[in-house]
Amino acid sequence: MKKLFFLSILFFFNLTIALANAQGLSQGNINNLISAYRQYKDVSGLSISVPTVVEIPFKDEFIERFDFAVFDKTTNSFEPHLFKQEVLVNQIPIVIDANTTSGSAQNMIDNNLRTWAEFALPENAQGRVQIVLTSSEPITSSTLTILLDNYVALPNSLEIRAETADGSRIVVADKKLSQETIRFPQTIADRWTLTLTYGQPLRITELRLLQENATEIRTLRFLAQPTHTYRIYFDPDRQVSPPVGEAGNLAIDKDVLPITVSLSQVNPSYTIADTDNDGIPDIRDNCVTLANRDQKDLSNNGRGDVCDDFDQDGLINNQDNCPNQPNRNQIDTDGDGLGDACDREESRITERYTWLPWVGIGFAALVLIILFALTTKSLRDRTQPPKPQSGTGQVV
Repeated sequence: MKKLFFLSILFFFNLTIALANAQGLSQGNINNLISAYRQYKDVSGLSISVPTVVEIPFKDEFIERFDFAVFDKTTNSFEPHLFKQEVLVNQIPIVIDANTTSGSAQNMIDNNLRTWAEFALPENAQGRVQIVLTSSEPITSSTLTILLDNYVALPNSLEIRAETADGSRIVVADKKLSQETIRFPQTIADRWTLTLTYGQPLRITELRLLQENATEIRTLRFLAQPTHTYRIYFDPDRQVSPPVGEAGNLAIDKDVLPITVSLSQVNPSYTIADTDNDGIPDIRDNCVTLANRDQKDLSNNGRGDVCDDFDQDGLINNQDNCPNQPNRNQIDTDGDGLGDACDREESRITERYTWLPWVGIGFAALVLIILFALTTKSLRDRTQPPKPQSGTGQVV
């Protein structure tokens, strides 16, 4: 009986530790997820007595990415939600044209951050692409947002040319990009030509030309529980997918409670995306997946030297044992980390047996020590006076 009692205590003790560890891991994942979002709104003090679908307006906030995370602070978990974007008046349809290597150009204007269009990157030069937006009626705009897939850097430069009633004119001169949203003087045009140059793979998920004459209603719905408090995170700088449970039918308009919540706040936990942890944000990093804090780019092609391929042998410099001389086979006979194609000392015996020079140095040092000892002994013998010789004892 005592044995069973102690085994029960041990079982519950181990279960408690396991649950604590699981909760700690879950909290770590939560912290990592919410660090991607730039803003949040708090929802508390709901006057409900049963689970109720609530609807929160997002009308006045400028949002680059319409990605949200509804966090239940009471249960420490994420909840399913539905984002609705409705255009009331004056939205003018846009047609897009661009030469893509993967994905359709249409993917850039479908309001879906999970689809994309990718563009060809030359082996030894910067890429250059033109994207043309046309409409049946002139569009009034002063803002363009270029949203990228995860682990993709911004294009090196952008030029925007608009076809206005007064003819073609440049509204954004060829400029270096530092963020995904570009603002320019208000312009009315029915054709917009975007010219992008880029030094790394370019994959665009959304291209959004803000139409200032259009009226939109943006709302977020989720199922709220009585006495629970919530925090709604939104506008991340990258794609994130918080885990949620089963969702009810949030699209039904019946029994939906519209609520007004606090003003948007800056998320203090936000950390800009930096895949390689080199201190340079992904959108401005000339080598997104390999750490290169110095951002060295000797060829000035927009690709950092560590992820460039100087000799065009298909291996980036960071993985190439001979970065300036083509050697796709990467043969390294003496195993010194330098490929045969550029190793001038490949046939030397000291290259093959790196310990030999140390043996030679040790032997030479030993010889010097011996010679020094012999020389010292010889000098000592010469400077000492001769010992007197013993006589025979005869007297004359």
